[in-house]
Amino acid sequence: MEQGTAEQEPCVGARVPAQAGPAAPRRHSVRGQVLAALRHALVGGELAPGEVYSAPALAEHYGVSATPVREAMQQLAGEGAVEVVPNRGFRVAERSPRDLAELAEVRAMLEVPAIVRLARALPPERWEGLRPLADAGVTAAARGDRVGYAEADHAFHDALISLTGNRRLTEVTGDLLRRAQWPPAGGPRRRTAELLADASEHTALLDALVAQEYAVAERIAREHVSVARHPH
Repeated sequence: MEQGTAEQEPCVGARVPAQAGPAAPRRHSVRGQVLAALRHALVGGELAPGEVYSAPALAEHYGVSATPVREAMQQLAGEGAVEVVPNRGFRVAERSPRDLAELAEVRAMLEVPAIVRLARALPPERWEGLRPLADAGVTAAARGDRVGYAEADHAFHDALISLTGNRRLTEVTGDLLRRAQWPPAGGPRRRTAELLADASEHTALLDALVAQEYAVAERIAREHVSVARHPH
């Protein structure tokens, strides 16, 4: 959050996204709309790693006041997506290879055992309820829609882990996935083929779970969160 003065114009050295992000989704609060729009801009690469953005400039870009932008950016700062730059705005965080490896490791430690336990506890037909979410991911990936796929990916994993009944686990794994979806500094944007390969793993995982092929399901789940398989 900019500190000390109320800004009327964008700060020197702060940027706004070069292109308008996706339209903010309809939610009850302006803050929620802004937060969703900023998440889209992060995933889509319109908010570039290492760049500083002013809350007033972003507010003008999205057609809102600076207050909900600051509030949304503060939440993103708490999630590690941005860093506060006093009197200037917010810098989009840059992730190192170590950051990516640690995210993948923690995701594997939490998600894979949970999926293995669920595989042995739930009847095969229960998994078919997740099929529309997997299909939505494939559809978005086929369009090369990185933002749409990120949303579908998050919805699939959220629904999957929520089957454990553990709200805290669902919250933590959802946060880790969101962090893993941010593009790295200077890294290439994911190609359609890469998105499709990622999306196809959701389908393959469901197929293995329905067939009660536990070892196959565990292998797919582990590869799915691997930093080597998905570098960004």
